[in-house]
Amino acid sequence: MTDKAPDGLPTHLSTAIGAARQGEIYINGMLGQTKPEIPTSFPELEARARALMSPEAFAYVAGGAGGELTMRENRNAFDRWRIIPRMLRDVSERDSSVTLFGRTHPSPLLLAPIGVQEMAHKDADLATARGAASEGVPMIFSNQASVPMETTAAAMGDAARWFQLYWSKSNDLVASLVSRAENCGCEAIVVTLDTTLLGWRIRDLDLGHLPFLIGQGIAQYTSDPVFRGMLAKTPEEDMGAAALQFMGIYSNPALTWDHLAFLRNHTSLPILLKGINHPDDALKAIDYGMDGIVVSNHGGRQVDGAIGALDALNDIATAVGDSLPLLYDSGVRGGADIFKALALGASAVCLGRPYIYGLAMGGEAGVAAVLKNMKADFDLTMGLAGCKNISEITRDTLRAL
Repeated sequence: MTDKAPDGLPTHLSTAIGAARQGEIYINGMLGQTKPEIPTSFPELEARARALMSPEAFAYVAGGAGGELTMRENRNAFDRWRIIPRMLRDVSERDSSVTLFGRTHPSPLLLAPIGVQEMAHKDADLATARGAASEGVPMIFSNQASVPMETTAAAMGDAARWFQLYWSKSNDLVASLVSRAENCGCEAIVVTLDTTLLGWRIRDLDLGHLPFLIGQGIAQYTSDPVFRGMLAKTPEEDMGAAALQFMGIYSNPALTWDHLAFLRNHTSLPILLKGINHPDDALKAIDYGMDGIVVSNHGGRQVDGAIGALDALNDIATAVGDSLPLLYDSGVRGGADIFKALALGASAVCLGRPYIYGLAMGGEAGVAAVLKNMKADFDLTMGLAGCKNISEITRDTLRAL
């Protein structure tokens, strides 16, 4: 009888997540079971999710700003770098763990904050949270969630979670949201800076659809005592009025660097700035005492014709060195993308649209399957490139075209 590992696979297929995931899929196929319900190919994943989503939901998730040049440039930036595999290195045992702010995670993946997840699946953020927790992947709660953060946190047990903050026109509301995040076990605050105004998103505009106006994606607000105190009637009595109030205070285009002192005075958690693309802004973040940076162009959803986020990462990492953790977000579609971002200086990588497509296809199980596939792809890429741990993934493992 063949020895079995705890996951039920033969021991020789369970030495690392990449081989284990491959073994699971191939063995199920050999046993006559169905092909994987969640595709491993991103184009197929996107296409099959699109078939299940409403036109409005797919447009909101898949779309970018203007002619979507920035979305394409995010992918082009990855294509401008090539991995240089090295041979005859013992990669039989690989360690893909990373440590962020004192906590070690089994992989360099986090879930980027994505709002209005109810458009993809009825269980929304709860399904995502459970899928992330099952795979040991930290989830960054969206400020535009469909489920209050306390409910989502309770579904995760002691799994890692962070909170994304959109800085509204009310500092009292900002303080309340941050306090709630601390109280429900969030371990960092990620301030999204690139959405002080909503980008010109033509897919949404041509459908005349903004989910917030119908009360979707504002659960963090309607569950907040400060926000509720702004209303003449409760959201349960008049969601339309609550949605209009949200639209009036949602984001603050007058935000400046000096506002950050207010946030620092209201939380002891690490603060990361998301949306940094220029080295000077990264250096300024250090000057203002920030704890980390998320290099991101919002997945191409805000400024059309912007530089690829990976190009920004390359410049920023060169400028700041190892002064603070750099996370990468925007355009990640597979294990090679994760590898390249780490090689160019990222401490960890945030995954966006792929997990939402998994959510649309299979709820919690769909999210978990996407994460399993991403982690497996990365593990194999790392090993085949000749690296047995994250520290060996350096700029020397890449060549620019």
